[in-house]
Amino acid sequence: MRTRAAVLWPGEPQWSIDEITLDPPGVGEVLVRMVATGLCHSDDHLRRGGYPEIRLPIIGGHEGAGVVEAVGPGVRRIRVCDHVVLSVPLPPCGDCAPCLDGRPYFCERGALLGQGFQVSDGTARHHARGQDLGVFVFLGTFAEHTVVSEKNCVRVEPGLPLELACTIGCAGVTGWGAVLNTAEVRPGDVVVVAGVGGIGANAVQAACFAGARAVVAVDPVPFKRQIAMKLGATLTATTLDDALPAVRDLTHGRMANTVVMTMAAGDGRLLESALSLVGKRGRVVVVNVHPAEETAATISLRNLQSFEKQVVGCLAGSWDGRKGIAFLADLHHAGRYDLDSIVTRTYDSLADVTTGYHDQAAGTIVRGVVRLSA
Repeated sequence: MRTRAAVLWPGEPQWSIDEITLDPPGVGEVLVRMVATGLCHSDDHLRRGGYPEIRLPIIGGHEGAGVVEAVGPGVRRIRVCDHVVLSVPLPPCGDCAPCLDGRPYFCERGALLGQGFQVSDGTARHHARGQDLGVFVFLGTFAEHTVVSEKNCVRVEPGLPLELACTIGCAGVTGWGAVLNTAEVRPGDVVVVAGVGGIGANAVQAACFAGARAVVAVDPVPFKRQIAMKLGATLTATTLDDALPAVRDLTHGRMANTVVMTMAAGDGRLLESALSLVGKRGRVVVVNVHPAEETAATISLRNLQSFEKQVVGCLAGSWDGRKGIAFLADLHHAGRYDLDSIVTRTYDSLADVTTGYHDQAAGTIVRGVVRLSA
């Protein structure tokens, strides 16, 4: 079939809206008509060359939801007409050491991520300009249709608006998972969330859900700080350094239990400021992606050792995305998860992908969503 997608080509600085040819789904695969895709910063990071290991050309997008239009041989869990949210970071094999250890987000199939072809057989289903196209994170949600593994699909109730649900697959799972799984926030903890974009806004809600007695949201943009307060933040600050006296007063000098770093792009020079906000055995969770060439960070090693402070990374919320999506969809259905406040602007076509990222860089949106079909 023929459809359209936003493609990143070698040597081209912006997303190109191309007509593409899409093969039928293969074994264990499904064809999804995309209804909406979220604009995660990782795709802009890709456009800027931040993932040099990933082959171009590639269809962007990894945060999406849609309706299944066809299924390939061997598909058992997903049916035609199912409403699905697509899961990151990859369809787990279920047999490798990380999968068997309960960490499918580290599945050894991740070694194939750089090629971007179908995880089932290493070949392409998407083609344009006489070339095979990869799909970012095995999904390629910047498309009106895409072919993905059945294991990437989580069925949701038709009553859940897909324009909101699409953000659960990445921003939701990552933000909530960073708090619940990686940070292991407990009732009574004090949590600092640095950066109130899509992931940070989810992290604020997750910290409140986990029973944090105080949540401090840090962002230089007033609009985003207002959203954080609406989502349950106790107080806000413009920078990590500005948050220091507030956290000190709030905790009587004991400082926070956790800082979750959810800025658009990581900066190693800010790590010491983050560590200064946590107390003894405090944990800094690094969620935001750092530049590939960044190899240094500024920290006090003495404080790291003497107070047993911790710096830990977080990939996709340290979660099986399928489990996370189902959990959050149920939470939204129960009225305990605010998606409407996170999606602050919806765009009308693939051509608006670039506009959406301009708005993101300008700080005028928390999470933008591109509507691809009805």
